[in-house]
Parts: sequence; C-alpha cells; structure tokens
Amino acid sequence: MSLKAVLFDVDGTLADTEALGHRPAYNRAFRSLGLPFRWGPKLYRKLLKQPGGRERLKHYLQQYQPDLGAEAAEAQQNIDAWVAKVHALKSHYFKRYMRHGRVPLRPGIARIMREARRSGLRLAIVTNASLKTLKPVLKYSMGPELAAEIEVIASGEEVQRKKPAPDLYQLAMRRLNLQPHECVALEDSEMGLEAAAAAGVAAVVTINRDTLQQDFSEAALVVSSLGEPGAPTRLLKGRLDGLPWVTIDTLRTVLAERRQLPEHKRAAA
Repeated sequence: MSLKAVLFDVDGTLADTEALGHRPAYNRAFRSLGLPFRWGPKLYRKLLKQPGGRERLKHYLQQYQPDLGAEAAEAQQNIDAWVAKVHALKSHYFKRYMRHGRVPLRPGIARIMREARRSGLRLAIVTNASLKTLKPVLKYSMGPELAAEIEVIASGEEVQRKKPAPDLYQLAMRRLNLQPHECVALEDSEMGLEAAAAAGVAAVVTINRDTLQQDFSEAALVVSSLGEPGAPTRLLKGRLDGLPWVTIDTLRTVLAERRQLPEHKRAAA
C-alpha cells in the first residue's frame, strides 16, 4: 500500500508554539492575576509531560504548591474552575501573540504540505490541543490558503485519552477512512511518538529546544526540522534521500521501511 496521508502534530511540530507562544502566555496570565511565580524553560519542559494545558496547571498546583496570594481562596474553593479561568486568560494572550506574528511555522512545514498536496496526499492535524487553541495557529501561522488544505482535525477535547494514548490518531484515521500503513505522522515529542506508535503509524520526529533531551531511540528518522532550501535540517537519526531536508520521498521511505519490520517490532518504530 502507498502513502496516502500525512498527519501533523501542532505544538512544537508545526510551530514553536510552546517556547514562543504558550509559555509566555502563561506567564503573562500569571502576572495579570498578581501571581508571584513564573514558568521558566526548565520547569516548563517538565510540565510538558502533562498532556494538555489544564492538566499542566493542575499538576503544577498539586505538585509544586506555589503561593497563590489573593487567588488562593478561589483556587481552594474550586480548583477546576480556577484552572479553567487561568487557562482562558492564557489563551487570550496566546491568541494575541499569534495575531502579532510571533509564532511562525517551523522550516519546511509549508513546503512539505504543498508538496504533499501536489502529490495527491491528504493532510490531517492530530493534536492534544483544543480546537479553540488550534484556530489561531491555523489562522495566523499557517494562513487561510494553507489551512484550507487540512482535510481532517482531531483535537484533544474529542477523546477521553490524549496522547500518549493512540486515540487521537485512531480518530483521525477513521475520519480519513485510512489504515495506519497508509499514513505517516510528524511529531516533535516522545509523547507524540508513543501515541503514533501505539496507533501503528510510522512517525518522523522533528525535535525542538523543549524535546531535545527526550528519548527517540525507537524512531526511524529524527531531524532538527523538516528543513528547506536555505534552512537545511540536521540529521540526528536515520537517513535522508540525498537532499538536506525531508521530502515526500523521505516519508515514503520511512513508511516502506516500517512495513519491512517484523510485526513485533512495528509498535516500537
């Protein structure tokens, strides 16, 4: 069977939304509420192990027990409602950053999407983020012309289990009416790689500053970005097909090599 669809993660894969958008937006929300703490890069990398923004906030409150100042009584009365309030404020600032052009697409994303469509491949987004959080990325980072090429979106609020569970990938494939051996996923994190593998989908990993130290030993191909002319990628694991960037032929090779693995090894590749 041939490659028929490319499935894109969002945060950290399409754009460096965590470093350039989400973390600064959380800190802006904290500041606006008069909270005395901030999330630095090192702490945020730890919090990214949680599968979503609300989960990160709640985990931080429970595990780190920060000083909430004047917000403490409200948080203690109903932690879920307070987390939702903070997350909504963070989303407001995130959208503002997106609108101001602070979070561009990563190198090679627009190129690979256009190459995929010219090759007759279908495009889908598979993300732990909510559709509300995703919309600014589609509108401001991708732009309406490129966003219109996305056929299917599977977002975090649609499943009971987010990544690293396979549910979102399974949902996307049902909507595409495709099988795992017809798809390749693009991910940036160990959590995303685990989700794709659990769904039986081959994955290419494009690392970023927040996932650089994660374990991608089971991935077939790991690169610093998809790369493009003028911004070549750095190969960390696997091989490329001649050019210093990931092409559609590269994705086809990843898929073909995965099919050749023994059945018991596919889930870990």
